[in-house]
Amino acid sequence: MSSNTANNTASSSSGPTGSADSNAIRRNSKRPKYSRFTQQELPACKPILTPRWVITTFLIVSIIFIPLGVATLFASQDVVEIIDRYETDCIPAENRTDKVGFIQNNDTSKTCFRTLIVPKRMKQPIYVYYQLDNFYQNHRRYVKSRNDEQLKDSNKMSTTSGCDPEASSNGNPIVPCGLIAWSLFNDTYTFSRNNTQLSVNKSEISWKSDRDSKFGKDVFPHNFQNGTLKGGKSLNETIPLNKQEDLIVWMRTAALPTFRKLYGKIEVDLSEKEVIEVTLENNYNTYSFDGKKKLVLSTTTWLGGKNDFLGIAYLTVGGICFFLAMCFTVVYLVKPRKLGDPSYLSWNRNPGGH
Repeated sequence: MSSNTANNTASSSSGPTGSADSNAIRRNSKRPKYSRFTQQELPACKPILTPRWVITTFLIVSIIFIPLGVATLFASQDVVEIIDRYETDCIPAENRTDKVGFIQNNDTSKTCFRTLIVPKRMKQPIYVYYQLDNFYQNHRRYVKSRNDEQLKDSNKMSTTSGCDPEASSNGNPIVPCGLIAWSLFNDTYTFSRNNTQLSVNKSEISWKSDRDSKFGKDVFPHNFQNGTLKGGKSLNETIPLNKQEDLIVWMRTAALPTFRKLYGKIEVDLSEKEVIEVTLENNYNTYSFDGKKKLVLSTTTWLGGKNDFLGIAYLTVGGICFFLAMCFTVVYLVKPRKLGDPSYLSWNRNPGGH
C-alpha cells in the first residue's frame, strides 16, 4: 500500500511540472504569428502559361520589334558619312620610316591637303568629328589625372593633387593640370569648296552641364604646356576654361579605345559629288602607340548618328520571337497536348494555406 501511495504521489507531482515545461516551450517558440501577409497568401495573379498565351506573347513582341527595327535601320542608313583616315598619308614618303621623329620635329611643316567627295546630299548641320583608334582614354591612371576643384574654382589654382606627372612646371602649378588636359588633341582642319572657305562653328559643341558646372568662368589657363615636352594643344590664357570648348570636349573621357569627339559644325548644305578641300595640320602624335586618326563628316537623323546595331538587334529579337511563335503554333496544331486541370493546383485546393 505504501509503495502505491508513493507512486501516485510522484505521478501527481510530475503532471503540473510537465505542463509548465510545455507552456514555457510554446512561449519561447520563434514561430511567427500567423498572418496572410507573412505567409504570402494575399490575393495574387498566378497566370498559367497556356500554349495560346505563349504564342500570342511571341507574336506581339515580333509585331512590335520588327517594324521598329526596320524604321531604326532605315534611319541609320539615311545618315551620310565621309570618313578620311590620314595619319599615314600626311607623312611625307621619305619620313615614313621614322614617323615619331617626324611628328616630334618642330622645324618640319605638318600641313597636309586632303580632298573629300560628298557621296550624297548632306543637309546642315554637318558635324565634324576627329576619330582616334587605339587610344585608351579609359586607362585608370589617365582618367584620374585631373583635379576637378581646380577646374571650377579660381581660388583652388594651386590644388593639383592627383595630377601627377603634370601637376607643376618650373615650380609653378599648371592650370589645367593632369595628363588629360596635357594630351589635348591639336590637329586642325580648314574646309573650302570652289575656292570659298567653309566656316566651322565651334560654339556649343560641349555639354552645357560641363560648361556650367565643371569648368569655371573665372578660371584661366596658367603655365600650360610650358614644359620641355608638349603633349598637345596650347590654350589661350585670356579665355576662361568654360569657353575653351575643345578642352571641355576632350576632358569628357571615352569608354572605349576607338572614339569620336566633336570638332565643330558646318552650317551649310553640301551637294552630291561636291568636292571639299581640306587643309589640316597633322600635329598630334599617335605614332608612338600605333594609333589611327580619321576625319569624319556626318549628318544626323531622329535616331542620332549612324548606328546599325540597334536596328539589327530589334530585327534579330523580333525574328527569333516570330520563329518561335510559328514553331509553337505548328506543334500545338499537329500534336496538341491536353492541359491539366488547374483546380488541382495547391493554391486552388487549399487557398487558405492552413
